[in-house]
Amino acid sequence: MNLIRFALTADAIATAATGALLAVGGALLADLTGLPAAATLPLGLFLIAFAAFVGWVGMQRETPRSAAMLIVIVNSAWVVASVIVVLAGSFPLTLLGVAFVLAQAIAVAALVALQWVGLGRARALA
Repeated sequence: MNLIRFALTADAIATAATGALLAVGGALLADLTGLPAAATLPLGLFLIAFAAFVGWVGMQRETPRSAAMLIVIVNSAWVVASVIVVLAGSFPLTLLGVAFVLAQAIAVAALVALQWVGLGRARALA
């Protein structure tokens, strides 16, 4: 498995897990983190759908560059939005909430870096 496929697969698994956590355990998560309870289900469902797309792209014999770039852009926007949520104080996040939002932002940023490097390597080999 090349780097881009590995990064996309890891992304799909992590995104699906986070989406399931938000969709199924949203009320409990909202109580613990201070995230808005009304947002957890829609966010969770979005992440599950996005994970399916990322997984599909990662399973292609040849990774479609435009689809992979779209994933990098969406993931980068997610990281920026996560940092803004924490810095702007938009929600009454608990300490656990701040840690949760920042931890997943760091994980997504690491996946973006892997995806970016993987795309560069794939391009160099082409």
